[in-house]
Amino acid sequence: MAFSTRSYAREYLGGGGSLPPGVKGLIIANSVIFLLMWLVGPIERVFMQWFALVPTDVVTRFFVWQPVTYLFLHGGFMHILMNMLYLWFFGKDLEDIWGTRKFLQFYFFCGVGAGLVVVLANYLFSDPRIPTIGASGAIFGVLLVAAVLWPDRIIILIIFPIKLKYLVMILGAFAFFGLSEPNSGVSQVAHLSGMLFGYVFLKMPRGRKMEVVAPMRESYKAWKLARAKRKFQVYMKKQQGGDRDRWVN
Repeated sequence: MAFSTRSYAREYLGGGGSLPPGVKGLIIANSVIFLLMWLVGPIERVFMQWFALVPTDVVTRFFVWQPVTYLFLHGGFMHILMNMLYLWFFGKDLEDIWGTRKFLQFYFFCGVGAGLVVVLANYLFSDPRIPTIGASGAIFGVLLVAAVLWPDRIIILIIFPIKLKYLVMILGAFAFFGLSEPNSGVSQVAHLSGMLFGYVFLKMPRGRKMEVVAPMRESYKAWKLARAKRKFQVYMKKQQGGDRDRWVN
């Protein structure tokens, strides 16, 4: 797959130059981890045991890091190659217009969100002991947003030119119909939910896109305040009750 060099497609290309730091860092991290897993057998076993996304580990053993770390593990050369190519082609342009911080927030918002949906879906419809690996949840979010922002970008798919919006529609259709084959070895749930979270991020009200964690932090503070208030009310009732008891006795 390659970009078209036609003049009407150039406005969508991020231009020349080196990769921005966010995309570069993600590609390097994924590549280094893949090489370590490929070259050193014991490392592969340790990484799969501790860092792949296994719903039972997340829920029962509280391995809460797995919805993040599974994004950096891949099961084969073509698996990582396609993910990193998509990240390079389309993530670069998103980081160029958004900046590194916002792009990384978006990337992990899609990837972690997809991972959490996989945990839920495996418990409801599949086997929660099955591990999931790969950056595809985040990558499909990148593809969806790129298709929304630049729908008419021309992509050369093998030898056939196709607009990006149609390519993403085809990938989404494959993922949707692939849900009927849960034993295919591909987590179509992660693909579709990555697209969903990408769309949600893109449609967040202006000024709130950077605040992915802040609402959770504010909710936690409100919960702590309410809990402290309830404890204080219980304490005061006990004190008042104790005073009355002493007075009666």
